[in-house]
Amino acid sequence: MTNLRKQEIITFKADAALANAMRGIPNRSEFIRNAILAAMENVCPLCVGTGILTEDQRRHWESFAESHSVEECRKCRGMHIVCAAAPDAAAH
Repeated sequence: MTNLRKQEIITFKADAALANAMRGIPNRSEFIRNAILAAMENVCPLCVGTGILTEDQRRHWESFAESHSVEECRKCRGMHIVCAAAPDAAAH
């Protein structure tokens, strides 16, 4: 017996430039699904992808930031959170 998953159709509007850019993609649905899944794997754990912190989230962040900082890694140049109590954490 085949395992059939119920699929839901989700649509979105695209401006002309995006629509034109996607014209050459053979399977646009698969491309969009993969792009969304990849984006969701890289969502900020605080704002959950909105780019905005609520007032409560901001208060939590400010409390956390008293003993942590956001710094650039000297090796990979990526931004990361460093605990002030952790020795040599910025050397990653």
